[in-house]
Amino acid sequence: MNKEIRALQENHTWYLIGLPYGKTPIGCKWVYKIKHKANGTIERHKVRLVAKGYTQLEGIDYLDTFSPVAKLTTVRLLLTIVAVKK
Repeated sequence: MNKEIRALQENHTWYLIGLPYGKTPIGCKWVYKIKHKANGTIERHKVRLVAKGYTQLEGIDYLDTFSPVAKLTTVRLLLTIVAVKK
């Protein structure tokens, strides 16, 4: 958990600001996962600190949402263009 906190700080994932009047902070929780090798043995233990975003209310806590996810067809198209242009 200390390693995860250190990585978040080194990557400047967040910065502290004052909480606006009348707002409540979003909580967070630790998520643990065991990663296994192909043969079933334990490779490593992973831990992530995640925000409880499900406590937010649309229109009150946020207005828009954005998720930077590329569709597989878009990635294939870009790779095809790169291959054609060498």
